[in-house]
Amino acid sequence: MKAIQIFDPALCCSTGVCGVEIDQALVDVSADVQWARQNGAQIERFNLAHEPMAFADRPMVKSFLERSGQEGLPLILVNGDIALAGRYPSRTELARWASLALSAAAAPASAGGCCSGKRCC
Repeated sequence: MKAIQIFDPALCCSTGVCGVEIDQALVDVSADVQWARQNGAQIERFNLAHEPMAFADRPMVKSFLERSGQEGLPLILVNGDIALAGRYPSRTELARWASLALSAAAAPASAGGCCSGKRCC
């Protein structure tokens, strides 16, 4: 199985539900990471505010930060290679990288829309 590492910018928490404003992208990626882990994916997340040495100890991540700054985060590595930067991965991307099957029931509503036929949320 492939190892996925997510290097978050400095955050007070990784869920997106702290403070007065909710960051929907963080809420979504937290749910997607939890889903992927429950299905066997190996995913680590590192927060620049809480784990700066995780960034400094990895030459590729350190170099990325020197070039792009914190504004370039999040940075996602798959098996040590840069897979994505500047936005969080979708559930579909996590599933592909971790070689997980993504059934229609497991796909988040935003992946394919929630409207079908006469039903719409």
